[in-house]
Amino acid sequence: MSRILLVEDEAHLAEGVRFNLAAEGHDVRVAADGTVALQQLVEEDVGYDLVILDLMLPEVSGFEVASRTRAAGNYVPILILTAKDEPSDLVRGLEEGADDYLTKPFRLDELLARVRGLLRRSRWDDVSADRESPRAIHIGDATLHLDRFELRTKDGSCVSLTTREMGLLRALIDRDGGVASRGELLEEVWGLRPDTNTRVVDSFIVRLRRYLEADASQPGHIVSVRGRGYKLVR
Repeated sequence: MSRILLVEDEAHLAEGVRFNLAAEGHDVRVAADGTVALQQLVEEDVGYDLVILDLMLPEVSGFEVASRTRAAGNYVPILILTAKDEPSDLVRGLEEGADDYLTKPFRLDELLARVRGLLRRSRWDDVSADRESPRAIHIGDATLHLDRFELRTKDGSCVSLTTREMGLLRALIDRDGGVASRGELLEEVWGLRPDTNTRVVDSFIVRLRRYLEADASQPGHIVSVRGRGYKLVR
């Protein structure tokens, strides 16, 4: 059973989402404002598997909840669920540390699909910890610190990775040099349908190449495989 924190101030919507998630077998707690959410996520660190977060909240905004949760070192997956649908809001939400973004009104089946995808990533973390996987992995001259979400390059600079960036790297690492298709990555990392029409995978690949490659225009570590997808050459 997964523990989910639903941060939503509209009582009727919160109850509807809570009911449907509970029907899927999840233990759902509801916080009606950002202050209560921060108590759960930062002060007490209750140990949730997923946070579903509205942005327009009383007292403390969802943006600040996400930012302060990440600043406290809590990397629980965060799904923003909001009526704010401007591209700038989407970008800011991701930059503050959210893993996914769904706008209201939404379809229940899409919400449940996003939840399943984010929980898969969380379970991957648990399995990795149980099998005592290494906390640091070398990729060329760079060192990826799995426990700190950090990538340290040869020149000593340190890049703090978002949960999406780390999730994408882990999906590639997990294949041990095998190819991951865009559809597989969309489903595993973003919780989207494999046939979703988006360039988000390619955009994140570009970001990771800037961190890892000596020359991002001629990548040697995150390699495109024509017609198939991407693979990681460590």
